[in-house]
Amino acid sequence: MVDVLVTNGPWLIGIAAVFGFLMAWGIGANDVANAMGTSVGSNAITIKQAIIIAMIFEFAGAYLAGGEVTSTIRKGIIDSAYFIDSPELLVYGMISALLAAGIWLIVASALGWPVSTTHSIVGAIVGFAAVGVGTDAVAWGKVGGIVGSWIVTPAISGFIAFMIFQSVQKLIFNTDNPLENAKRYVPFYMALAGFMMSLVTITKGLKHVGLHFSTAEAYGLATLIAVTVGFGGMLAIKRLKMDTSADRQTQFGNVEKVFAILMVVTACCMAFAHGSNDVANAIGPLAAVVSVVESGGQINSTAALVWWILPLGAIGIVMGLAIFGQRVMQTIGKNITHLTPSRGFAAELAAASTVVIASGTGLPISTTQTLVGAVLGVGMARGIAAINIGVVRNIVVSWVVTLPAGAGLSIMFFFMIKGIFN
Repeated sequence: MVDVLVTNGPWLIGIAAVFGFLMAWGIGANDVANAMGTSVGSNAITIKQAIIIAMIFEFAGAYLAGGEVTSTIRKGIIDSAYFIDSPELLVYGMISALLAAGIWLIVASALGWPVSTTHSIVGAIVGFAAVGVGTDAVAWGKVGGIVGSWIVTPAISGFIAFMIFQSVQKLIFNTDNPLENAKRYVPFYMALAGFMMSLVTITKGLKHVGLHFSTAEAYGLATLIAVTVGFGGMLAIKRLKMDTSADRQTQFGNVEKVFAILMVVTACCMAFAHGSNDVANAIGPLAAVVSVVESGGQINSTAALVWWILPLGAIGIVMGLAIFGQRVMQTIGKNITHLTPSRGFAAELAAASTVVIASGTGLPISTTQTLVGAVLGVGMARGIAAINIGVVRNIVVSWVVTLPAGAGLSIMFFFMIKGIFN
C-alpha cells in the first residue's frame, strides 16, 4: 500500500498542514487564553494588551524553542511497530487526529470551556489506533496516567495557590499598614516568581534551542535570576509614589497596583513556556505525516522538522487567540471566582510551580487543569461561597468529555479518509 503514499503524497501533506493549522488555532483559542485569563480577569492588563503579549511570547516560544526535532507520536501513546506494514494507516490516523482535536478545541472555545489541548490530541490518537489498527497498539498504562493527572495536578496547584494567597493575606492585607508591608514582602514574592518562571523557561523552553543545562546549573541560574529580580523589584517599589498615610482601601488599591506589575511578568513567562511546549501538540502529528510520506513509508520515533512546520504552528496559535480567545479568558479570569491582581498572581505562580514540579517528576500534566486548579485554590482561600460552582461543574464535565470526544471524532474521520484514499 506504500504506493498510496507515493501517488497521493502531496495531497496528504497538504491536508495534514491545513488540519495542523486548525489544531494550532484551537490551541491558541483555548490554551493560550488560559495563560492570559488571570491577567485579564484581574484587570492587570486589557484584552488587547494580553493578545499583543501572547503574540510576541507565544510566537517566540513556539518558534525559537519549539524544537528542530519533534517526537512524532506524543508521549509514546501508541506503538509504531503496529504500523510498519501499513504506514499509510499512521498517516490517515494522524490527519484524522489533527482534524478531530482541532474541531473539539474550537467547539470547546466557542462554549468558553477551558479544556486540555494535550488530552484532545492524545484522545484522538488513541481513538484511531484502538479502533482502526487494534487495541494492542495503544499503551493503555500511559493513558491511565493521563486520566490520573486530572485529579493530581489541579489538587497540587490548588494547594500551592491557596498557601501563597493565604501568606499574602497574613503578611500584607490583614495588617495595620498594608503598604509598608507590601514594600517589605513583595520583593520576596517577586524573587520566588523569578525563580519559578526562569525554571519553567529553562526546563521547558531552552532545551529545544540547543541550550542544555544540568539540573544544578538550571537551579543555580534560576537562583541568580531570582536574586536579581528581587533586588530590581525592591528598587522599583521604592520609586513608586504612594501615600502610606492614606486610608486602608486606598492602600489596598496601591498594593494591587504592585501585584499588577508582577502579573504582566508572569504572564509573559507562561506564554513563552506554553508556546515552546504545546506547539508540539499541533506539529508532532503533522511532522509524522510529512516524514512518513517523504521517506516512502519509514516510521521514525522522532522527525526533523521541515522549515515551514514551526511557523505554521506559531502563526496558528497566535491567530486562534486573537480571533477566538476571549470566551475562555472570560471563564478563567472572571467566571470561576472574582480575581484581583494579588489573587491572579498567586494563581499564576502556583501554576508555574506545578509545571516545574511535574517536569521534575515526569507527571503528565495539562497546563489548563493546573491553572483552573490554581484559580480554585485562590477562591477557596476566601471560602466556598466565593466560587461559582456551576461554572466549575461545566469545566470538570468538559475535561471528562475531552478524551472520548477526541477519540470518537478521530475514529469517524479515520474511516472517511481511509475510504477516500484506498
